[in-house]
Amino acid sequence: MVLRRLLLALLSDPRLVQKLSEAPPIRAAARLTASALSRGQLGARRAARELGPGLARLRDAFLRPPGGWPGAPGSGRGRGGRPGAEP
Repeated sequence: MVLRRLLLALLSDPRLVQKLSEAPPIRAAARLTASALSRGQLGARRAARELGPGLARLRDAFLRPPGGWPGAPGSGRGRGGRPGAEP
């Protein structure tokens, strides 16, 4: 509890924050973090690009109205609605 208050008091001082941000270990950690975030974003974009066509086919398969089920939603046949509803 005391340590938390001490850290809060120290980090609320703009001069101390400026000095810490210029320290080599902090700069190295910031560079490493920025590099990891950039690599993660690039990897996610590549994965999304590669998965795009497959996901579009999957989406189309789920959105296509089913043809063989008499009470399937979207088929226009059968009772439809919720279970237990009157016909």
